[in-house]
Amino acid sequence: MRHTADAAQVHETRAVEEERMEKAVAQVRPGAAGRSRWVLGELVTHKIPSYQTGGAYSLFEVTTQPGAGSPPHVQHREDESFYVLEGDFEFLLHGHTLIAGASSLLYVPKGTLHAHRNVGEGVGRLLVTQTPGGLYERFFEEVGKAVDGGARPLGFEGQADAGRVAQIASGYGIEIPQHSTRQRAKIHHRNKAQAGRSTSLPERGGQDYTNRHAD
Repeated sequence: MRHTADAAQVHETRAVEEERMEKAVAQVRPGAAGRSRWVLGELVTHKIPSYQTGGAYSLFEVTTQPGAGSPPHVQHREDESFYVLEGDFEFLLHGHTLIAGASSLLYVPKGTLHAHRNVGEGVGRLLVTQTPGGLYERFFEEVGKAVDGGARPLGFEGQADAGRVAQIASGYGIEIPQHSTRQRAKIHHRNKAQAGRSTSLPERGGQDYTNRHAD
């Protein structure tokens, strides 16, 4: 009888632990379709929303057409990371730029002026995380557009109400400097003129964990 009681208790304990794990673990199954919205010219798809992580972080897949990207901005509440799934992206970090291809990972701490642009010839895709999660999702919901099969909305630079977008962003701890888009364009054209020369990261503000293979 004692052995039976012990076995029953072990089974009950395992059941409780499995239930707890199901509540704590966020899983995205193959082919699962997350909520998508057009956000300033990019297609943003929720992979793991913050409510599934208790607000710890959010995970998105961002699909970017050639030439499109985010405006230079500063997040004052979230750290952010970018993993390049496909394509070539130019990242602006504190006035410096770098080119990141597939399998590159960049970590950008809060308080860092940054932006990205698809500089490849085809569609690019990123996995983007924000830590903690929550605020960015609400920003996406407020400024994003429904995916209804129509034409891709314009990016930030082409928005007639760009000032309103910047004002909304500030309410979520996101700062979009007024001069930032002009600064990115200037740096982008400068880099095109210096094509073939390597660029380096600033001493502060961003870390590049791009895959490199030893010779």
